[in-house]
Amino acid sequence: MEGFFENAIEFKKNGKYLKFNNHSIFYNSVGEGETLLLLHGYPFNSYDWNWLLNDLSKKYQVIYFDFLGMGFSDKPKEHQYSFEEYVEILKEVIKVYQLRSIRILAHDLAVSVVQELIASEETLDFRILSVAFMNGGLFTDVYKPRLIQRLLSQSPNWMGKWISKKMSRSAVESSIHRVFGPQTQPNVDLLENYWNILNYKDGKQIAYLIGRLVFDKVKYQTRWINALKNTKIPFCYICGPFDPNSGTHMAERFQIEYPNRKVYFLSNLIGHWPQVESPLEVLSAYQLFLKDIEHNK
Repeated sequence: MEGFFENAIEFKKNGKYLKFNNHSIFYNSVGEGETLLLLHGYPFNSYDWNWLLNDLSKKYQVIYFDFLGMGFSDKPKEHQYSFEEYVEILKEVIKVYQLRSIRILAHDLAVSVVQELIASEETLDFRILSVAFMNGGLFTDVYKPRLIQRLLSQSPNWMGKWISKKMSRSAVESSIHRVFGPQTQPNVDLLENYWNILNYKDGKQIAYLIGRLVFDKVKYQTRWINALKNTKIPFCYICGPFDPNSGTHMAERFQIEYPNRKVYFLSNLIGHWPQVESPLEVLSAYQLFLKDIEHNK
């Protein structure tokens, strides 16, 4: 399936920047219509959504941005990254477009940003119409981090910094291969783009700082779980089942915790990056989610 942009270089060239606390945040939008905010995960960026943009932009004003510390946004080395700050960055993007309502599709680490957003729902000056979570660690007790994540992010700062600096391209690519499905492995071009995105503004050297957020989530769990139980915002879980981090086991936990919310399972061998591995399936699942919302009104 063709991407909206030919590669990450073109993707970056078409982007814009806003200032957040003296840091540059990369963002862009394509299409017109109802607003759909696409939120990326760790450790890359919003380029992950490139293979959905053609179809989504025919119906939506699709907005995407790179979180601080990732992608084409600034990557401060001495910085305390947090979910609260990521929510504030999201709000700044919303302000740029002067939006009153949005839909959200969030992947990987971004699912936790949205959990924090919903937990502070009463403070928002815009309405969240719906949320689709996809292959993300909603529940820390069943999340299964990769070894490289543990080495980077559960070690002392000096060790995490050293590992990040020394981490080779082959180690990064090996980690990526293990979470993609066996029949939807990334091609050479994608791996090249990912490597360049990771290294932009020396981002690889701070990978351990962003990775720590994965393990910080424990202290938020009770508040986040309760917030989702109490919200009236329609939400669902789209699941690439083969994902060893947050696949079927995460979806099953979601079904137990939120029995009245739907899970949309993709093909059995789709892994952690469904929007890259099988964008048409993701699109179909998302459209079904919206139809189900309309049906249940």
